Amino acid sequence: MSLSQSEAFARIRLLRSPNIGPVSYAQLLARFGTAEAALEALPDLAQRGGRAYRAVAAEVVEREVEAVRKAGARYLFHDQPDYPALLGELDSAPPILTFRGDLSLAAKPCVAMVGARNSSAAAVKIAREFAAALAGEGFTVVSGLARGIDGAAHEGALSDPSRATIGVIASGIDIAYPPQHAELQERIGSEALLLAEQPPGTEPRGSHFPSRNRIIAGLAAGTLVVEAAPKSGSLITARLAGEAGREVMAIPGSPLDARSAGCNQLIREGVVLVQGPEDVVELLSSFEGTPRSSFREGGWHDFDHAPEELAKAEPADIASLLTTAPVAVDELIRQSGTSAASVQLALLELEIAGRLERHAAGRVSLR
Repeated sequence: MSLSQSEAFARIRLLRSPNIGPVSYAQLLARFGTAEAALEALPDLAQRGGRAYRAVAAEVVEREVEAVRKAGARYLFHDQPDYPALLGELDSAPPILTFRGDLSLAAKPCVAMVGARNSSAAAVKIAREFAAALAGEGFTVVSGLARGIDGAAHEGALSDPSRATIGVIASGIDIAYPPQHAELQERIGSEALLLAEQPPGTEPRGSHFPSRNRIIAGLAAGTLVVEAAPKSGSLITARLAGEAGREVMAIPGSPLDARSAGCNQLIREGVVLVQGPEDVVELLSSFEGTPRSSFREGGWHDFDHAPEELAKAEPADIASLLTTAPVAVDELIRQSGTSAASVQLALLELEIAGRLERHAAGRVSLR
């Protein structure tokens, strides 16, 4: 798809405006057709949601575009042909990414590799060897450039002539994090593919890492957990992969090492135990959208309507049904007795006004 310069600029401005996330962005485009029209409608929508509204200033976006250019990066929009197909299947797929490197790597079969930052020497060696072998078999290895397993996975894939690895970062495309991986991040941007959802100049914050993890899981047909403690970010990535209907795999570890407890727990919960790269190749080479693992997190679509229905809908009166306790959108649709599109439009107005918060698994609440 070829975007006009003005529409591309408007899309960036829309996404950077207050209270606009991937879901509301997609709904605004569905209702108004273009980002330019959606920007004009934001004040009225927010007013109906109960608050005044001002979109981000055009000057802020102009500075961002210049920073992206200065970093040697480019924008990738959700409906362009090179946008990764599997990532685009997520309800929460990032509408706009910035990237450096070779986008064709995202079109190859991808496998995510994640694990502990304070990993054992043995696990680092395993990660490096698995990644090199998987890259040699034609897979692109996706990870998050963190210390430990992530870094080893990237290094292993880069050791193969294909250089088939994707680094997904929680910062802006021009910020190296962690600092000790600055050289590795630059190498990935130059020789492989580097992706960022956050605007340039953004330092990573705690809330950015789960967002980054959903991209890592979304890019890949399967996620392999090499070593992880319980309640770690790696397990979040595994659960996101399971929620998206992707294959989830884990390498077992010693019950005496707390760093292996997360992997062993996942295996008990139904992920596929793998012992060598050939196991991963076998699983993912035959992957057709139905995982063999029984590990699920119960993700679902919270509404079902065509874009043209949202364009014609009138908002439902649902504010009285909401509290600060999260509730499923499908429950709001049932209780309101109105259409899914009408409920979604009402939620959109509340969200733009800053009164609504979206949660995992299609739940919403008042802020």
